[in-house]
Amino acid sequence: MITLLLLTPLIGLAILLALPGRAAKYWATLVLALGPATVLSMCLRFDNAAPWQFVERVPWIPSLGIEYSVAVDGISILLVGLTSVTGVIAALCSWRGITDREKEFYAMLLLLQPAMYGVFVARDLVLFFAFFEFSLVPMYFLIGLWGGERRLYAAIKFFLYTLVGGVSLLIAIIAWYVNAGAKTFDAETLAKAALDPVAAQWIFWGIFLAFAIKTPMLPFHTWLPDAHTEAPTAGSVILAGVLLKMGTYGLLRFGLPLVPKTASPDTIFNWLAVLSIVAILYGALVSLMQQDWKRLVAYSSVSHLGFCTLGLFARNHAGIAGSVLQQVNHGISTAMLFLIVGIAYERRHTRQIKDWGGLAHVMPNYAVLFSIAVFSSIGLPLLNGFVGEFTILKGAFEANRVWAYWAVAGVVLGAAYLLWLYQRVMLGPRNPANEGLLDLTFREWLVLAPLALWAILIGVYPRPYFELLDAPVQRLVEALR
Repeated sequence: MITLLLLTPLIGLAILLALPGRAAKYWATLVLALGPATVLSMCLRFDNAAPWQFVERVPWIPSLGIEYSVAVDGISILLVGLTSVTGVIAALCSWRGITDREKEFYAMLLLLQPAMYGVFVARDLVLFFAFFEFSLVPMYFLIGLWGGERRLYAAIKFFLYTLVGGVSLLIAIIAWYVNAGAKTFDAETLAKAALDPVAAQWIFWGIFLAFAIKTPMLPFHTWLPDAHTEAPTAGSVILAGVLLKMGTYGLLRFGLPLVPKTASPDTIFNWLAVLSIVAILYGALVSLMQQDWKRLVAYSSVSHLGFCTLGLFARNHAGIAGSVLQQVNHGISTAMLFLIVGIAYERRHTRQIKDWGGLAHVMPNYAVLFSIAVFSSIGLPLLNGFVGEFTILKGAFEANRVWAYWAVAGVVLGAAYLLWLYQRVMLGPRNPANEGLLDLTFREWLVLAPLALWAILIGVYPRPYFELLDAPVQRLVEALR
């Protein structure tokens, strides 16, 4: 079923190339909609107790021990599900905004989808690296061809930063393979191999650099605001919803298991936790200073993903489970915020906060969904963000109370910049230029309502998600200890 999930977008892409341009958006959306259906069928057959499921292993380059090895567990199936939903929404939200080279645009979406799936299902490190690097290409074109005025600068910056991370990852993978002496690139086998502490430390930092850039962690974050701001709405949704999670997922799968083998594991975790807290506070403070609506949401990702990495570095069950759930939550809430910005931009072609005001009187339905996105991102109880942040803070408190105290300040600052944004855009003095703007269309409801419903469902009843995460997180915690 995993191979079917990977091949469906590629088969759809081959057929898309033979279709007329005007049919591209309908066909691409239909093909991408098969992803959530496939993931749902996998979830219905999922056994929480089994470690890896839907396993497929086929020799690829036997002389080097490289395999086509894919599988999912409770962690990866959540991120695969998020990827499948994000793909459909990215296609739907582009029906009106993309009018130039439509066929090529939707071809890039179909090409990007299997690369994102592959990152979360690959068990062989070379296969993982191939998917990880290939995801660069379609996103580069999405930003560079369909982005804003500074799209080429943003696309090249995104590509170069991530390429540096990819080179670092490749060197670390080769070093891991050589030092382990296992004659395989299977991630689980390499994680169990005995390593020299000095070699393990160098390998970890190589892996860390790659995923810290992708997440992005401070100080490797500078590509993110430009890429988010200049990308089309679909590109921003995919970046926030999925691509940033490749970094946190890589740290979880391949970075964390290496640290206990190093010479100073506690020192490394302490420094990385401090770096995460700095990112939480820095991202929130910079968001408070933004005048561009979309750039504010972009910097908020730096802060929110700081919570995700803090949960990982807490090294306990609550922290890691909360981190994975918060990755899903961030994908939901930030994707909603970027869609909200995109809808407003389509109507007035400005993202400056000062150009808006009193929009709730003109677009009441829009204001309601915007409020759900804001409160979800803030972490209001009974919405998804609260469950994730609360669990992360619990894990941080168990690991080090000082970490939790500083992280709570990030929660307060997050509420400040998002409420400030909502007040100025929705509830401030009415701007005459906004009179007569159209409220949400049926297509826009179709894009936003499922995400809003998902945010509410996780907030009200998160138990199924924690049940999925319980066994794989427990295995990881035991390995770390």
